[in-house]
Amino acid sequence: MACKSYPGRMTATTRTAESDWLRLDRQICFSLHAASRAFNGVYRVVLKDLGLTYPQYLVMMVLWDQGDLPVKVLGEHLRLDSGTLSPLVKRLEAAGLVRRERSAEDERSVRVRLTGEGTALRERALEVPRRIVGATGFDPAEIADLRERLDQLTTALDEAAVRAVRDAG
Repeated sequence: MACKSYPGRMTATTRTAESDWLRLDRQICFSLHAASRAFNGVYRVVLKDLGLTYPQYLVMMVLWDQGDLPVKVLGEHLRLDSGTLSPLVKRLEAAGLVRRERSAEDERSVRVRLTGEGTALRERALEVPRRIVGATGFDPAEIADLRERLDQLTTALDEAAVRAVRDAG
């Protein structure tokens, strides 16, 4: 599969000079950032018919999978803080896809639940993953392998962050 080149694209190189490690094209974080931006561009087009942004789609996927959840738990699933998540949920509520309800047991807790319209949207969203996989040019096994490797990377980085905070304190 041929890859379109872009200015910051990581290149295979055998140079190992220490100064080369400061080159943009040697940074895995930049490759992940560029891939994320490219995904966002594809998702923007694919999700337009659903009337969702990518972050809203993520919220909906968690709710389709888990059912109604407290905002705090929803944020944990998505790795988002409440300051980022609350505006997303408010926009989904304004669109009639979710409803926010204060917990009867703990008034500080707000639960998010799908409306009938939000539940029905799931059927239309089933085509989204197929279109995204098609856009990558990868086969399902390659996608699964990449996802597994990225999950491993995330775990390693989370653990490194915890160690760094511990060692700094």
